[in-house]
Amino acid sequence: MDLSPLWISLRTALIATVFAVFIGIAAAYYVVRLGKILKGIADGILTLPMVLPPTVVGFFLLVFFGIHGPAGQFMMAAFNTRVVFSWYAPIIASTVVAFPLMYRSMRGAFEQFDKTLIYSAQTLGLRNTFIFWRIILPNCRYSIIAGTVLAFARALGEFGATIMLAGNLPGKTTTLSVAVYSAMAAGNNALAYKYVLINLAISFAVLLIVNMAADRPLKRRKKSLPVAKGGI
Repeated sequence: MDLSPLWISLRTALIATVFAVFIGIAAAYYVVRLGKILKGIADGILTLPMVLPPTVVGFFLLVFFGIHGPAGQFMMAAFNTRVVFSWYAPIIASTVVAFPLMYRSMRGAFEQFDKTLIYSAQTLGLRNTFIFWRIILPNCRYSIIAGTVLAFARALGEFGATIMLAGNLPGKTTTLSVAVYSAMAAGNNALAYKYVLINLAISFAVLLIVNMAADRPLKRRKKSLPVAKGGI
């Protein structure tokens, strides 16, 4: 059994998750500060990869990063390399489809954040950078954890955009999802089942982490509730 799809999938998902986390946090932080109309437009654009079919996302990526696309021409002129069918093409595709999950998680966290903490910190003369890193993000850590895990799971299971942009090059761009498709197309059901079981095990572990991250703040809030003694 060839385990290269597993390592390619893990490498792709990990790197894509790092990009999705940082870009998602930054995008959510600035979008929530926009006006109502601009926020709606920006939110619609940034959330599109989550609602569009993966093959459509892959089509747009192929047009953008292809040899005739703006990014493809830039990469060819600046670095004499092409993105399509490269080892980092799956990373780009996975980042694009995983980003909305992180963005939505952080947007909700920033919108529900208690603004009085920010105002109190500003009255003490603290800089906005300090407030962001030491007050806002620590209080949104559970949303960060949940968004990160969901982004990783989405990147790990990406298929449509990946096969459109990266293709199916064994040992280079073949991820677990692509390997399952290839095995089924070749009639090798036994190999397909093995890849599916590996994907199921990883996905189930990811869901457990998400549930644990979601339950922990609920338990902390229940412990902090005061217990009334005596009657009215």
